[in-house]
Amino acid sequence: MTFFKTLAATAVGLTFLAGSALAQECAPSKWGADDELGSANLVSPERTLEASKLIKQGKSVPLGIVIDSSTPAFPPRGLSLQVVQPNQQGGQKLFAFNGNYNDDLMQLWLGIGSQIDGLGHLGENGLYYNCLDEKEISQITGLTKLGTHNIPPLVGRGVVIDMTKHFGVPALEAGQFFTAADIQEAAKAQGVEIREGDVVLFYTGWTDTKLESDPVAWVSGEPGTSEDAAEWLAAQNVMAVGSDTWGLDVVPPEKEGRPFYGHVILLKKNGIYILETMNTGLLVRDGVTEFMFVLGQARVRGTVQMIINPVALY
Repeated sequence: MTFFKTLAATAVGLTFLAGSALAQECAPSKWGADDELGSANLVSPERTLEASKLIKQGKSVPLGIVIDSSTPAFPPRGLSLQVVQPNQQGGQKLFAFNGNYNDDLMQLWLGIGSQIDGLGHLGENGLYYNCLDEKEISQITGLTKLGTHNIPPLVGRGVVIDMTKHFGVPALEAGQFFTAADIQEAAKAQGVEIREGDVVLFYTGWTDTKLESDPVAWVSGEPGTSEDAAEWLAAQNVMAVGSDTWGLDVVPPEKEGRPFYGHVILLKKNGIYILETMNTGLLVRDGVTEFMFVLGQARVRGTVQMIINPVALY
């Protein structure tokens, strides 16, 4: 499937999701009818202290990738960067010591590269997390509720599960999905226990093998989670789910006409955050399966998503 065919299929599928008569009736969040934080409520001093005990070697690695104007992204997303020297034309100097400086301007979509999907990103039948109506919260100037600026620092235990090891391949293929059973088997074989409040990350090899060598293929499809995998992860009461892919869910989708339905399950139905394009290969190559996860995203009011660079400490 080409890049543009994938986009067209996704657009049709999202239209299907918005109008599906099969959608379950919305239920208030288990954290209360006014809650906007979802699984971020699982952050606690006790879990933070427990996670800090995972730092054995004193190492830290970035889980975000470097992005630029050539980074492929879900269309029409992209970015443009300009470095400027304001009021310095013709060699003008602005300070008594003849100093000079650079500033930068950027026009971009916040859903590019490594990112967090907020709870206002994907819903169903016009509703988002905690039954919030798109007509009330989706303003052109920013979300009036569920903005990512509300998310507190996400700090806790992180785990990474190597799905390439589970399937015995260097990298999974586009359209290849892994189920709840696959996750459980892989976790057991790799000695990984998934606990309440965890950040669960997957390694598929997709970004390591495709992003630089074939960026069009990288963004035209991806391996990822099945719908039952999303349901099972939600049942474990995890804080966030992420992968080294640009969209977490498998593309082309597991079920025709239901692209990114795992987003609906995690975000809308359970208030669980999604972390995309996480550089999990660094952890896998270092033999790390659990670590302290730390994320403090930029706080721009009303944003749906945010570019991020979480840190894994171990």
